Amino acid sequence: MSAIKNQFQFVICGTDTDIGKTLISSFFVRGLNSFYWKPIQSGIESEIDSQALARLTKVNKAKIIKEAYIFREPVSPHWAAEIDQKVINFQLLNLPNIVGPLIVETAGGLMVPITRNYLQIDQIKKWDIPVILVCRSGLGTLNHTLLSVEALKKRNIKILGLVINGNKHFDNPKTLSEFTNLPIIAEFPYIDKIDSNNLDILWKELNIKNKLITILNSKKY
Repeated sequence: MSAIKNQFQFVICGTDTDIGKTLISSFFVRGLNSFYWKPIQSGIESEIDSQALARLTKVNKAKIIKEAYIFREPVSPHWAAEIDQKVINFQLLNLPNIVGPLIVETAGGLMVPITRNYLQIDQIKKWDIPVILVCRSGLGTLNHTLLSVEALKKRNIKILGLVINGNKHFDNPKTLSEFTNLPIIAEFPYIDKIDSNNLDILWKELNIKNKLITILNSKKY
């Protein structure tokens, strides 16, 4: 990043549905004491993602930026907007003017349509801040992750690295690292009960902040 004060501004996106983007966003928001923004929320069941993040992180509510759009149905944003008879204004998807750390969580995966002619990955390209790609640890992750990385690289979108979420796998992290040539920022384990205390412990154990600094300062990045 050009300014040190904004070096910890990242997009969290996933390789698949229910990959754990909000959990991993919570991990980074808590660790960096950052602002959080999920511009598009599809689905308003018992708890929307910003509410889940507030509960998990105990971050100051002022650091949770209001969604640009909240749609009722848990479906792709383009269809959710049509169901609610809303038209998405791309000006409302511009990055907030934040000084300091910021975590942006996407709605769905890279190729999810925001409108009938505009994909999530198109918006990520416009934001022009590095991507942290969340992938599952187990079966299916190699194909989904390699396809996602290829799509990002094809568009010259900066990828900070991978976060592998789930029970420890003894080969997938190595294989992903070899094929993508990307750093594994964290292997986030399955935890029975997630709370702010557990997030703090894991952040320190995995030495995440120093890893981020090392990656950002590396010549290849």
